[in-house]
Amino acid sequence: MKQLSRDDYNALREGATVIEADRYGDKVLLLSDGTYLKLFRVKRLFSSAVFYPYSKRFVKNVSKLVEKGIPTVTVIESYRIPSIRRTAVHYYPLTGKTLRKLGTLDLIITEKLGKFIRELHDKGIYFRSLHMGNIVISQENRLGLIDVSDMKVYKQQLSEELRLRNFQHLARYTEDTGQLKPHFHSFLQAYLKPKDSKGLEMKIRGILF
Repeated sequence: MKQLSRDDYNALREGATVIEADRYGDKVLLLSDGTYLKLFRVKRLFSSAVFYPYSKRFVKNVSKLVEKGIPTVTVIESYRIPSIRRTAVHYYPLTGKTLRKLGTLDLIITEKLGKFIRELHDKGIYFRSLHMGNIVISQENRLGLIDVSDMKVYKQQLSEELRLRNFQHLARYTEDTGQLKPHFHSFLQAYLKPKDSKGLEMKIRGILF
């Protein structure tokens, strides 16, 4: 992780567009060259985030997704910026559109999404930020993940309990579950496999609707 002075940080963000911010300041910047800078606040002096900041987790998670063949962003550099009590990750975006921006999903994309989430779960990926705003359909018509700082990768495929818990994250966003409604049965059929328990379909249906 490279240390960045206040002057260097200001130079890096010159001409940037603020994509996301909260009451504490900027969170995501679109830089003038089309790359992104994601900022992580160090909340307390004595916390695990000081020694293992979320920026490192972000970089590590990107590496794990690449290893498992899941499209995601491309990291350029990570920074520690003491002058503003932030760490940051500079990266190339995953080009394409988020599923949320597509609005209602057609049958093909809905089935593709069911298969994609199944792939994540079978590869042991528990993506806590599972929602349509973090799933991108690329120019190559592949689905991938962005905003990957909050993720855990298990050595084995996810248990049924973890699968259902992951769907609960998606269920918090009614606009996202609404995108699934027109072809929800097809989504489930794309996700499910013969070896699944008979009740899994009903449990997922109960969580999302």
